[in-house]
Amino acid sequence: MKKYAHKTKPYEHQETVFRDSWDVENYALFMEMGTGKSKIAIDTIGALYEEGRIDTAFIVAPKGVFHNWSQKEIIAHLPDRIERRVLSWQPNITKTFKKEFEEFCKPGCLRIFVMNVEAFSTSKGATTAAWFGRLFGPKGLMVVDESTTIKNRKAARTKAVVKTGELFAYKRLLTGSPVTKSPMDLYSQCEFLDPRLLGFNSYYSFQGRYAVIQRRQFGSRSINQIVGFQRLEELNSKLDSFSRRVLKQDCLDLPEKIYIRREVELTDEQKNLYRQMSKLALAQLNDGSLVTTNNVLTQIMRLQQICCGFIKNDEDEIREIKSNRLHELVNICEETTGKVIIWASYVHDIEKICEMLTKEYGPDSFGAFYGATAQDERQRIVQDFQDPDSPMRFFVGNSRTGGFGITLTAANTVVYYSNNYDLEIRLQSEDRAHRIGQTNNVTYVDLVSPKTIDDRILTALQNKQNIANVVLGEEIREWFNTE
Repeated sequence: MKKYAHKTKPYEHQETVFRDSWDVENYALFMEMGTGKSKIAIDTIGALYEEGRIDTAFIVAPKGVFHNWSQKEIIAHLPDRIERRVLSWQPNITKTFKKEFEEFCKPGCLRIFVMNVEAFSTSKGATTAAWFGRLFGPKGLMVVDESTTIKNRKAARTKAVVKTGELFAYKRLLTGSPVTKSPMDLYSQCEFLDPRLLGFNSYYSFQGRYAVIQRRQFGSRSINQIVGFQRLEELNSKLDSFSRRVLKQDCLDLPEKIYIRREVELTDEQKNLYRQMSKLALAQLNDGSLVTTNNVLTQIMRLQQICCGFIKNDEDEIREIKSNRLHELVNICEETTGKVIIWASYVHDIEKICEMLTKEYGPDSFGAFYGATAQDERQRIVQDFQDPDSPMRFFVGNSRTGGFGITLTAANTVVYYSNNYDLEIRLQSEDRAHRIGQTNNVTYVDLVSPKTIDDRILTALQNKQNIANVVLGEEIREWFNTE
């Protein structure tokens, strides 16, 4: 290949991985969040297209990131010289979408189709993906981003993704942590690439080689249960032949702080409540006697609570609202290695997060640091979190309570489940991990429901604005506009 002219200059580790993998038919990028695996995938698409090896790319990603591909990553990294058509999947096949799809399918330039992995659980999504693969797969590349979403070999979407992958000439897996709970997670992910890569034609053969099985009796029935693992050095050696593992600590040229946005789509119930609350806020703004900082901040708080999945009424009672936010946090935890700080603004959210972590990782996996936490317990939590030998992996806290004065440099990933309005609190909470004693780059992940108050709050904080100082300006009306 002639030297590929990148649109954005790659970091040294990105250039190395790209050079070693761009023309390999099946390859896995096991790269920690923040190390730039999306850019490598896009550079691979561009290089293969310019070499005439592909004319189509099919990108599959979770809902939280799939719009990010079409709206940010492709625009940022695919060279402008490459003419392209980009289309994102939508479940409602409208006349407009049909027309866009017909235009998209015409030859003459690079086609990039982006689909959320959840669509593969539906017959419409799986059928469309298979049709697309039959039509364009022979000269196409299929990318599965955050591939732990297909770790469950029995799930309908896993089967549909693997089946669709068989139709593509080139395939890529992208994830920060391919093994979330068990090495058995690897089988279906690698099966998507090519079942021959691991050397087994069935899951049970794979399990028999690398898992320790015991027959256990439960009442009147007995089952085979995995009680341990074996030959993992052999398994890692196989993975090394078709993948690259990249950790942030090995990437010396990365910026000190890396910011990532994860989108969380509102449910229908949230959308309805959000519209109602926005209208109430606008009505108050139009009545000059009600326009005070406290009133506006109260409405912002209520809208933010709806985005988080609950709302508190005037009697201080909490109503639960169906939400995707906690599920997105689970995805981030699964993709991330090492210790993680999770900041949330509301006690209700902290308690729900702790319930989730107990279920997913066990009661010793986290410490909760907020107003109700006793002082001596706070000290123990910080000590245990900083201890590399402690089972405590997650620090869950309120940034107003825990964002000052403590050191949490054991983590190099910080998740903002929700943001505080105060700029100082945001900056101070960021610095709990990014301070003397931190030897790695720190990745900050913001959960954001697009076109909501989440967007406005995060933009204000990124622009170094303290929200309480701007709420009385005329632009605040736009904050509550749902159009």
